[in-house]
Amino acid sequence: MLILAIESSCDETSAAVCEFNGDERVIRSNIIASQIETHKLYGGVVPEIASRAHCDAISGITYEALDTAGVTLGDIDAVAVTSNPGLIGALLVGVNFAKALAFANNKPLIPVNHIKGHVAANYYIHADLKPPFLALVASGGHTSLIKVASYTDYETVGRTRDDAIGEAFDKVGRVMGLPYPGGAEMDRLASLGDNTAVKFPSAAVIGDNLDFSFSGLKTAVINHLHNSEQKGESYSKEDIAASFTKAVTASVVKKLGMAIDSTKLSSLVIAGGVAANSHLRAALEDFAKKRRISFYMPPRSLCGDNAAMIAAQGYYEYLAGVRADTSLNAKATGK
Repeated sequence: MLILAIESSCDETSAAVCEFNGDERVIRSNIIASQIETHKLYGGVVPEIASRAHCDAISGITYEALDTAGVTLGDIDAVAVTSNPGLIGALLVGVNFAKALAFANNKPLIPVNHIKGHVAANYYIHADLKPPFLALVASGGHTSLIKVASYTDYETVGRTRDDAIGEAFDKVGRVMGLPYPGGAEMDRLASLGDNTAVKFPSAAVIGDNLDFSFSGLKTAVINHLHNSEQKGESYSKEDIAASFTKAVTASVVKKLGMAIDSTKLSSLVIAGGVAANSHLRAALEDFAKKRRISFYMPPRSLCGDNAAMIAAQGYYEYLAGVRADTSLNAKATGK
């Protein structure tokens, strides 16, 4: 089965052609048009600019994906598209393009949840990964602990109550004067610094819950930086990055331990853009070894937003009988 997938939930326009045959999953093409250089001028994603950039790119990269895969629209069995969550204007570009393409060519249309797509990226790499498992989705806009009961049955058991983990990395990086997006540079600097230089508060919400609050941690770091500047004191960007990263990973590990205890699951999956962070990957790998549970993470090339992950989840939604008609609309929220 060949699926053409479209992803446009934030600032990457992506189209992919992927082939599925039982447990065999092959990415035939996965084209991504990034807007990083555009949004770098503003220090973050500007929704209106993102939407216009999607309009400019979506047709060209879709036909590039088909050409790269060596297929035509006639060979495609279904069209999958991210319908939620995300920036509403950005999502609408992908949804409306996919609707027109699917119905003009008499192809089934499959709406896909962006968060499920991130998790599904792991299926390309790990043939033995099967539900049930616990998933940590960590990105610029989302931080959730999810109990994955089946390929399509997801239950959120923990989430951030304010800032997402990637958002916190980027905002701290911006205050430190790092180039956008700050997360990648924070990862590099953290490898060079002393993670015991500054003690920052935990982002794990106190109590019998599986939630996070990265806003307080982010504010503590920013206040530390501002206080140092006001006193005329120098600080090491490497040490700040390392100390902040240590607080983040320790917070995540704490709640993951509680989640494993409460769900009794024996497999852990990480997904999302922040899954590319080397310190988080190492911390979770160590956590899994100590807990003697299986740990799965995607290659860095599939951590960010891409259409191949939407195709993977779209395949399982298709098998579950999920279809959309011309009334399909985009939603900014996850439901």
